[in-house]
Amino acid sequence: MQKPLFSRTSNLLFLVFISLSFLACEREEVQTVTTFTNLTFEDEFAGTGSIDAASWNVDMGIGNAISGDGWGNNELQYYTDRSENIKVEDGMLHITAMKESFMESNYTSARINSSGKLEQEYGRFEARIQLPWGQGLWPAFWLLGNNIDEVGWPKCGEIDIMEYRGQEPTTLIGSVHGPGYSGGESEGKNYNLANDRFDTGFHVFGIEWGPEYINYYVDDVLYNQITPDDVDGAWVFDHPFYIILNLAVGGNFVGSPNESTVFPQTMLVDYVRVYGLSN
Repeated sequence: MQKPLFSRTSNLLFLVFISLSFLACEREEVQTVTTFTNLTFEDEFAGTGSIDAASWNVDMGIGNAISGDGWGNNELQYYTDRSENIKVEDGMLHITAMKESFMESNYTSARINSSGKLEQEYGRFEARIQLPWGQGLWPAFWLLGNNIDEVGWPKCGEIDIMEYRGQEPTTLIGSVHGPGYSGGESEGKNYNLANDRFDTGFHVFGIEWGPEYINYYVDDVLYNQITPDDVDGAWVFDHPFYIILNLAVGGNFVGSPNESTVFPQTMLVDYVRVYGLSN
């Protein structure tokens, strides 16, 4: 089993202050690390067949409209619930993008969310994933504020734990979106994988999120912290969020596939785990 981000031998909440000097900045930054030890949600994707309906909803529809006003990003895929696009097999979730004519789209893929099933304020959210590769592929593991229907986006808040351009297999970005810092103006940071690629093996992508901070990790590496002082607007990360996992094709973030893009491509998810404060 993949080593967890932190030791879970204690059920006590503790704070550790770590001084890190990031290559991208000259000043020393103090990072707050909170260990959440109470497992509140997990899916190990055991068995074979469909995903667990008690844990996940499957989105279906045109990628350019699936998320409501302002959320299409000019994506090209049609999200389905077909086994060709989403299934559990060999102990993993398979989300597969295919090039095919389907419902007036030229590509299909899948997207799931935990709305109404797992919605949590604060905690550690992590997933072990092997990413696909290729121009125009856009896999993501992210959180969305559960009040989106009441306040809309970006006031509801969005936490991108991991999003990645398939044409850049050594780089990903972790970011937040909110009022005044959304879309191309989001607050985030790239993480560059040294001497490896995200499409050739599994990596653990995670955040630890507490009052007024969100810490970003790849495997055991803490590479960024975002606080209210970092955003150009209201801090909207103080209410429950739910999980989304998807593999988009095309869109503003990655551009369209080209002749070099090989299909099908699959995003493999070994597990998703969520922790909260100890009881």
